[in-house]
Amino acid sequence: MKKITIIIAAVCMCMAVQAQPRQVVDGIVAVVGKTIVRHSDIEQAYTQVRLHQGMQNAKVERCKLLENMLVSKLLVHKGMIDSVEVSEDQVEREVQRYLQAAVLQAGGKDKLRQVFNYSYDELHDQYFDILHDRILSQQVEYELTQNVNVTPAEVAEYFAQYDADSLPEIPTQYEVSEIVIEPTVSEAERDRVREELSLLRERVLKGENFSMLAKLYSQDPGSASKGGELGFFGRGQMVGEFESAAFALKPGEVSPVVETQFGFHIIQLIERRGNTINARHILMQPKTSSEDLLRARITLDSLAQELRQGSITFEEAAKRYSDGVSKNQGGSVSNPMDGGSRLDKETFNQLYPGIGIVAMDEGEVSNATAITTNENKQAYCLVKLNKKILAHKANLTDDYDRIYNAALQSAKAKKVYEWCNRMVRTTYVRISDEYKDCPGFQVDWNQGSLYDNNK
Repeated sequence: MKKITIIIAAVCMCMAVQAQPRQVVDGIVAVVGKTIVRHSDIEQAYTQVRLHQGMQNAKVERCKLLENMLVSKLLVHKGMIDSVEVSEDQVEREVQRYLQAAVLQAGGKDKLRQVFNYSYDELHDQYFDILHDRILSQQVEYELTQNVNVTPAEVAEYFAQYDADSLPEIPTQYEVSEIVIEPTVSEAERDRVREELSLLRERVLKGENFSMLAKLYSQDPGSASKGGELGFFGRGQMVGEFESAAFALKPGEVSPVVETQFGFHIIQLIERRGNTINARHILMQPKTSSEDLLRARITLDSLAQELRQGSITFEEAAKRYSDGVSKNQGGSVSNPMDGGSRLDKETFNQLYPGIGIVAMDEGEVSNATAITTNENKQAYCLVKLNKKILAHKANLTDDYDRIYNAALQSAKAKKVYEWCNRMVRTTYVRISDEYKDCPGFQVDWNQGSLYDNNK
């Protein structure tokens, strides 16, 4: 019987947060253009499959993972050929999300090596390379599939092909709203950071080494260990204030203090090459005081009482008081994974680790709880449970959005596989003997004269 998978999880983060990865004898399994797939990539991804899905047919699962990686590498190869630009700022934001999750799982920054076998800086560099390629492949894939759509009839047809007894059990899901208060950093704290950076700038102007000071003082985890160096970037790749200041400098010159959404910076231009520059910076971030955080918590605790008494609706309160991006939707929270309105328990716990959603009733409002925003800022929030959808067999009535997304992803995957079958004819591909007889490949990887299978 056919099995239906309502959520398609792409295992492209082979370095995904995991404790003590198994050591393997490494080697190259496949080459696509100038990119490679290592044996350790497949093994680490397979470990994740076993952790989340239990025991599977080892050969079949590894072959599926390999083809996912081959497709991703082919997309990256295409992106390189077409010189598709990926902003380092965009990559760094994604890296910080994964690092936050890693630190949380490890129980502290100082315990990362014990849990992951990597220091913070080493983990950062690993994530950066992987996420850079991931974003590049996603951009190429988006160009290929942006016009793919499915009709309601096609969604129903997609769902109808599966037997009722093979439909998956959908876990309990939650629809929630939030009110977030992110305390404003005091002007005194902002002045303190500006002054500290101004003093560092004076030290550089008097002859001290910018790179050494960046290693000692910069709060940018992505560049501090590299002396603040960011590498070459063009216009449009950094936030506006930073970019304007950096491009106005001459080689060796140091900017005045510059403020961006990430904090305050001083920037030194290293080299100008055509329309790109290489620069280094020192970042310092103002800290929210404990008093301001306490005031935010007290404000939300008082607001929670008003909400429970019915003095104001949650939607009105969110629009009036919330600093969160959801305020314009009355606080309604979207799933960061699929954009839908429902969260499973795991996703909810990642967003609000201090709130026990399982014990809440529909309509209930949580107490004020500390969270860390996507910009790595401290804040407090209230969460209201709007609706609890109990575990059930997948069906078109309760799960239309989920099934629609699955049908759409299936149509997009078909489009990508068709593209791969054309693209591979003019791309160098080499697969090791161990995987040359993989069952179920969607792409004929042995097409064309450029293919080499250890012949």
